[in-house]
Amino acid sequence: QVQLVESGGGLVQAGGSLRLSCAASGSIFSSSVRSWYHQAPGKQREFVAAITSGGNTNYANSVKGRFTISRDNAKNTVYLQMTSLKPEDTGVYYCRLMVATNDYWGQGTQVTVSS
Repeated sequence: QVQLVESGGGLVQAGGSLRLSCAASGSIFSSSVRSWYHQAPGKQREFVAAITSGGNTNYANSVKGRFTISRDNAKNTVYLQMTSLKPEDTGVYYCRLMVATNDYWGQGTQVTVSS
C-alpha cells in the first residue's frame, strides 16, 4: 500500500554532515507521524527522531543539537539533517511512517562515519 525509500547515506569522516531523505509513495500523508531509527552493527534498532503532522519534534538524547528532522507534506518526504557526525552514528538508518492503524518502514540507508 505504501512504500518508503530512503536516500542520502554514505561514507563521511567524523565531524562531517549528511542529509537523509525518505519519500513515501501514494497519497499525501498529512496526518502521519514520521520518524527515523538507527541500527548500529550488531545492536538493536533505536529511535532517533520524530516529527508530527503539526511539526512537533522529538529527539534521542544522543543526537540533540546535532540532528534535525523536518518534513515536506506536499512531497510526502521527511528529512534528517545530520551534523557533527560521530563514529557511533555508523549504521543503517530506517524511515518510519505511522498513520491511523498503519505502520510502514523503509529499506534503510547505510551511514558510515570514520574516525
